[in-house]
Amino acid sequence: MTDKHFILATAGHVDHGKSTLVKALTGTNPDRLPEEKARGITIDLGFAHLELSAPPSSLNNRQSNASAARTLDQPSTFSVGIVDVPGHEDFVRNMIAGIGSINLALLVVAADDGWMPQTEEHLQILSYLGVRRIVVALTKSDLGKIDNVASQIRGKLRETTFANAQIIATSARTGFGLEDLKEALASEFATVSTPPDIGKPRLFVDRAFTLRGIGTVVTGTLAGGQFQRGQNVVIQPQNLSARVRTIQSHNRDLEIAQPGTRTAINLPDVPVGSDGIKRGDVITIANVGAAADIVNVVLERSARLNRKTPAARPLKNGGVVHIHLGTTRVPAKITLLDQDVVQPGQRVIAQLCLDSPILAFVGDRFVVRDSSAQNTIAGGVVLDVDCDRQNFRNAGQTELLRTRAAAIDDVDVCIQSQLTRDGFAQTNTLLVTSHFSADEIANALSRSQNASAIVLRGKIAANPAYWRDLVARATALIDRAHEKHPEQRGLDFTQLRVELNIESDELFAALVSEMTANGFARAETNIGRNSHRPSLPAEILPAAEKIRAALAGKPFDPPSRKDFPHDRHLHQALRFLIEQGEIVEIGDEIVLLRDAVDQMQNLVSEFISTNGSATASQLRQRLGTSRRIIIPFLEYLDRTGVTRRVGDERVLAQKAAVAKLDDAAIGRRS
Repeated sequence: MTDKHFILATAGHVDHGKSTLVKALTGTNPDRLPEEKARGITIDLGFAHLELSAPPSSLNNRQSNASAARTLDQPSTFSVGIVDVPGHEDFVRNMIAGIGSINLALLVVAADDGWMPQTEEHLQILSYLGVRRIVVALTKSDLGKIDNVASQIRGKLRETTFANAQIIATSARTGFGLEDLKEALASEFATVSTPPDIGKPRLFVDRAFTLRGIGTVVTGTLAGGQFQRGQNVVIQPQNLSARVRTIQSHNRDLEIAQPGTRTAINLPDVPVGSDGIKRGDVITIANVGAAADIVNVVLERSARLNRKTPAARPLKNGGVVHIHLGTTRVPAKITLLDQDVVQPGQRVIAQLCLDSPILAFVGDRFVVRDSSAQNTIAGGVVLDVDCDRQNFRNAGQTELLRTRAAAIDDVDVCIQSQLTRDGFAQTNTLLVTSHFSADEIANALSRSQNASAIVLRGKIAANPAYWRDLVARATALIDRAHEKHPEQRGLDFTQLRVELNIESDELFAALVSEMTANGFARAETNIGRNSHRPSLPAEILPAAEKIRAALAGKPFDPPSRKDFPHDRHLHQALRFLIEQGEIVEIGDEIVLLRDAVDQMQNLVSEFISTNGSATASQLRQRLGTSRRIIIPFLEYLDRTGVTRRVGDERVLAQKAAVAKLDDAAIGRRS
């Protein structure tokens, strides 16, 4: 049997007994600060650990649906990390820092007070952050009024996602209902999926401190992936590199921390504070995206906001608010897409211009509080982190945001919306800053390709219309080049990229591969149709004859290239003859007829073969050429592997290699 790891957070009004209940359940007092103990209220986050036995019905169901070989892997216990949050209105920012990345909330309502303002605010915060399951603990039940308060709670939960939540009457003072509460929690966890490992670990730092002899320690809730001892990590948004020395969870040393665990990491070389690490930072790994200071989102204001309170005031376009994401709180200016204000009950698309960058993923949920940081006024979901102010209202971006806002958890929709906007993306970076794993993205790409919704070529995924247009424009450019310059093999790659405005190497490689598989061929740095046969236009033929005649007059000592007349037709003809192989480009200034090159090479080979080696001067005399020609020609023979320079002489490269082998063999025999 194995354990399953979950995170449980408390929620509820101040003085309703959240911390007392946690202590009664776990034996640990989550109030750790002297001020908390002196004032009798929770100020900052507290932590505890609870082991719950998996309910028998859960085990029986799991075993009946699995093979005997897998039965041993079913959980016998649930390892639950508890985050106890403050309930006082002055410390809601601390409450929000502890409520992210949780699997279940324990909403605490006292029997003597019933539903109170922070009960309502905390419930709205849970809804904004996407929490879908809660258990209600009716505390101080020894004071009576249980049925009345339970009925009130049920009424408050009506028409919410928590309408059917279990309500358990408890008393931490007498111990009444504690076992029932544990069973209720276990029954909820039995139906909750294990926190997913998407290969993108993020630990939202809620505490950072220094221990003597150990160094910096950070704690937080680990989500999205694993961390292991000795691993290299990145601290965002500072983009600082660090190395994990040790890992703990609930005072136990770990080699690997799993998602869904309260995790403490020792980062000895990172200071604590503004120059190092602090609450609100994120520990992650490289290649999961960078922090952004502009994000596009969908905002939602609860219809439950009390119209008589400041929290219900209209949220105006251009207003300044506080954004709470993970353990981060950052001021931001809101720009609404297509309206001036957002009223309670409305859902709109907006852009957040943040005072400082945060590492946000597509799909992240956040809470919005007003500029005074006193009222929770909205929540939202991140739709796009690859954006800027200028493109917020353009058609492509608007379509992406509206599409994603309707299905933010649908990986197929997120992929196709991005390709519709951008035209293409590299498959290894597509949606890397999102809640989707590499496997989910790969499977979605395969599905979309099978449905002809996208095009996959090499390392590129593309929108079909964009891809067809790109191929069509490339084809037109090549055909135009063939028409304008029939003497050339095709269009130069550099020119093609410039004309198509392609900056991505991967996109250009995918395009070339597509075209060469469909009637085109590449020749060195050119691409043209397979059917194209280079030929000189009639008006350029005389220039080609002039070049042939000039080089044939003294084939072993022709004129320099710079001595040719500066004539456009002559230049085109020379390029054509070189590409066709009739003329060989020996150096920048020397070109020779192919027949002359072959004759000169044969003479050089014969001379060296007879004499064993030869100097440039000897070969110049043998060929009857000039030093202007012989030096570039011998360097050409060196480059093409015919000869090899040894000091001031040339030897045949092949014979030199054979000689080396012979010498080595003699050495072995001796």
